[in-house]
Amino acid sequence: MQANTTHRRWRLGVVSYLNSRPLIAGLDRHDDLELILEVPAKLPALLDAGEVDAALVPVIDLFRHRREWNIVSDACIGCDGETLTVRIFSRIPASEIRRLHVDGDSHTSVALASILWAEMYDRKLEILPYTGGESLDECEAVLLIGDKVVTNTLMDHDIETDLGSAWKSLTSLPFVFAVWATRDLDSEKTAALGAILSRARDAGVESAELIAADFGPGLNWPVTLAKRYLTKRLKFTLGPRQRQAMTRFLDLARKHELVESTRGIVYA
Repeated sequence: MQANTTHRRWRLGVVSYLNSRPLIAGLDRHDDLELILEVPAKLPALLDAGEVDAALVPVIDLFRHRREWNIVSDACIGCDGETLTVRIFSRIPASEIRRLHVDGDSHTSVALASILWAEMYDRKLEILPYTGGESLDECEAVLLIGDKVVTNTLMDHDIETDLGSAWKSLTSLPFVFAVWATRDLDSEKTAALGAILSRARDAGVESAELIAADFGPGLNWPVTLAKRYLTKRLKFTLGPRQRQAMTRFLDLARKHELVESTRGIVYA
């Protein structure tokens, strides 16, 4: 990030799903912030290219491509059990899945699925892209994330596995899907940004039901379900148990050769 002695404007890469709305409550009215909304998988490239100063990135991307990103806030997108919007839909029992077509919007959830099947079923999944144009015979299982889990129904894939629930069953831990990260090493600037993001999260959590009512219908969510999702299913604070869960996830990602980085998790 470039220092500016007269004015500081932060460009923030933000997940474009309903789940990010409590984290950015009021930020669009902040003169020093510009919000750039994208699907999770595209945000790391924006941060790599310097097109944003900080981004709400998939956790797995902290440890790929020799990145040296730091976590800049205690705000996150996570769960402690069922997520509702990170699910595998299959035509066969979960234990029999061998080929998984995956949503291109996701990085962390793909890695999580690979870890879960390796740990629970001693099986290495064949990961294939999902475009929506595949035939029924081609897709024995599909991983979807985000709002489309609620709005796009796979009628012929009626067995559902929620990855948050599966992780909780395996580890007894919560899970963290995305965190605010930056490449900036200036501790004073990152601390200031972290404080802004944490305050926004606090305001968003307090008004989560109103956010669900305001934004849910525009994203094709039933309001009642959107309220339950934001207030009961998701967790937005990166506390001690969440940090423990991130470390466990990283250890398992290394064990199953999903990341090469030896760098640990760095909190700014």
